[in-house]
Amino acid sequence: MKKKKIALRNLAFMLLLTSIFIACDKDFATIESDIVTNDNATNFDGLSREYDVIAYSKALDPVQTNALPINLLGVYNDPIYGVTTASVVSQLRSNLIDPDFGEGVVLDSVVIRIPYFSTAIETTEEGETIYELDSVFGDSPMKLSVYESNYFLRDFDPTSSINDSQVYYSNQTTGTSPISDALLEGTLLYQEDNFLPDNRQIILKNEDGEITGRSVPSFRVSWRADVAADADEIEYWEQKIIEKSGSPELSNINNFNDYFRGIYFKAEADDDTGTLSLLNFASTNANITLHYTRNNTLSTGDPVQSTFVLNFTGNRVNFLSNDHMFSDGDENQGDERLFLKGGEGSMAVIKLFDGENTDDDILFNSFEYFKNEFVEVDDDGKFIKSKKLINEANLVFYVDQSSLAGITEPERIYLYDMKNNSPLIDYFFDTANTISPINSRTGHLGRLQRDDDGNGVRYKIRITEHINNMLIRDSTNVELGLVVSGNINLESNSQDFDVLNPDDPNDKIPVSSIITQRGTVLYGNNTLEEEKKLYLEIFYTEPNN
Repeated sequence: MKKKKIALRNLAFMLLLTSIFIACDKDFATIESDIVTNDNATNFDGLSREYDVIAYSKALDPVQTNALPINLLGVYNDPIYGVTTASVVSQLRSNLIDPDFGEGVVLDSVVIRIPYFSTAIETTEEGETIYELDSVFGDSPMKLSVYESNYFLRDFDPTSSINDSQVYYSNQTTGTSPISDALLEGTLLYQEDNFLPDNRQIILKNEDGEITGRSVPSFRVSWRADVAADADEIEYWEQKIIEKSGSPELSNINNFNDYFRGIYFKAEADDDTGTLSLLNFASTNANITLHYTRNNTLSTGDPVQSTFVLNFTGNRVNFLSNDHMFSDGDENQGDERLFLKGGEGSMAVIKLFDGENTDDDILFNSFEYFKNEFVEVDDDGKFIKSKKLINEANLVFYVDQSSLAGITEPERIYLYDMKNNSPLIDYFFDTANTISPINSRTGHLGRLQRDDDGNGVRYKIRITEHINNMLIRDSTNVELGLVVSGNINLESNSQDFDVLNPDDPNDKIPVSSIITQRGTVLYGNNTLEEEKKLYLEIFYTEPNN
């Protein structure tokens, strides 16, 4: 009898344990299915629908190019959008105010160095690192000149009554007055008629040929006192800096900015060809370094080696010139094709549901019809409950390969709220990749999908939370801007960059669009190619009981 009770108790325990496992398995299956479809739902139907949008191209007026995080330098000939030339003027700053160089100063060398953006790909047996340059467009030589600039880059706008910061624009103006070449082109310091960016690691050696240091690929110019051909440049820096020790010109930042107004890097095309590259002027390794020796304060000591470093901080401006004329599209009907070009180029404007809102003075518009179909609202239009659940909402932009003439398309495009000049809420819901920006936030802003031959096919932009915000939180159906992006991550906390638009003083542009010169052509909503037409596609579920 006792054995029978034990057996029954064990059987009950096994039944209980089995039921727990079954319950856990059911819970796991439910959690795993994050999107409800007809295959995994018993009380819901998974459906999809396409909604019309209006999309048209918009030409950009000159864009703000001071305070950029990175800068473009060179010449790029785009097969569609023509030649773009990018030059840079920058102030210089030293951390050492009112320097005392000492006695018996001898200037040994002067080095200008600005790193390229590069990636290490391998290391040789000799210890040399092989690099690949990032963000370099083209492969033809160009003319590059480096001048002392005589133009003063102001901190504040003198026409403003509240000391607004001075804005400089891509068309080489302050918006009200042009900046002349005569002022930018002061003393010529360096010129190369066949300049090309170099991807080789920089290897430094001493007089005995021994390696003393290595650094990443950089734009680098060096003048040495023991080289006869460099005598004029060495004398220039001696007179400009060393001999001014103890003078008012070096005594404070304001005096120095007025005395030495900056360096101007001027790019010029060679028969409409050249190479455009991104340079990291903001790097701690981007500077002009004066290497000199001075007397030792100890009478019997050897001369002391020292340096004086000028960084490319303060005001810095990119000047961009295009030989392509952009035009606006049809904002009422939309365009057959959308033309996107970085810099002072072109963008697209997207209007969901014809750009209408529920408070428009229309009896029953397309957006109100959509909202009424998906949610229930009260008399004031406030959300009560959902009638249908949106699982995913996308804008899919197909690439028009017939217009691209075999050029390399940009990997990323960026969609944003034009009214508030801010990312969509989906941007902040997505995961950022700070190590590899090209792979950042791809759930929202999908990378370019390519075919087996490497040709771009489409971009998929997910805006699920943006649509839900309009339905549930009564957000406004704002116009959306679409631009080429050089670095998606820059938009997370970047300032708005101004567009010199006389018709709209509040016109802005994302910074990640200014720092790239790539362009592409996409199919719009007004194309006759139905399978590539731009729609808003929505996947949703609704009760079937």
